Amino acid sequence: MTSPASFAESALDALVRENVERVHEKISACGRDVSSVRVVGVTKTFEARAVVAAAKAGLHDVGENYLDELAKKRSECESVAVRWQYLGALQSRRIARIAEVSDHIASVSRLKEVHVLGELAQAPSIYLQVDYTGMTQRNGVSPEDLGELLREAKDAGLDVRGLMTVAAPDAAQAMASFVALRKAVDEFGLAECSMGMSDDFELALRAGSTEIRLGRSIFGPRLL
Repeated sequence: MTSPASFAESALDALVRENVERVHEKISACGRDVSSVRVVGVTKTFEARAVVAAAKAGLHDVGENYLDELAKKRSECESVAVRWQYLGALQSRRIARIAEVSDHIASVSRLKEVHVLGELAQAPSIYLQVDYTGMTQRNGVSPEDLGELLREAKDAGLDVRGLMTVAAPDAAQAMASFVALRKAVDEFGLAECSMGMSDDFELALRAGSTEIRLGRSIFGPRLL
């Protein structure tokens, strides 16, 4: 007899699989090869079984915004073969612990963060987060200061894989920031351009994103 728990897990597995297929269809509709775009499943507020469902659906990367949630889920999913990204804003006093439980940090935006990471015996790979909105509550280095931050990160021996941004809600502004980030990635000779979330990833794909970070589009409403 199927237990309520196993039924719920099967339903989540099916939902995530269908949603991943739908995302792949949209990637293709944007003129992109599915294999050229990394899909990160953002499991913020979802239980650990969402990570398992993502892995079953073929996603190899999951992202978390909060350290405690990331550490807990990673410990609960030791047998699941995924890479763990930290997506949240960084606090200098917690960077060492974030580095311990993350395979990649996607939100480095300040010189102090670079210096703390550079002092660690082994730091994960990183993205530099760039803010094009000018909104004070947004995390990210300004475009004008990006070059200096990148030089400092490289001088500190950090593995800078690329750049990341979180766009404004307005579609026109979002597209402008995506185009600007793609240009910056190319100018600095970096490999990865991480941009696009559930509400705007199709715009990001058309602008040349190599990585999209999806929560609701993969796992459904956050009430699950």
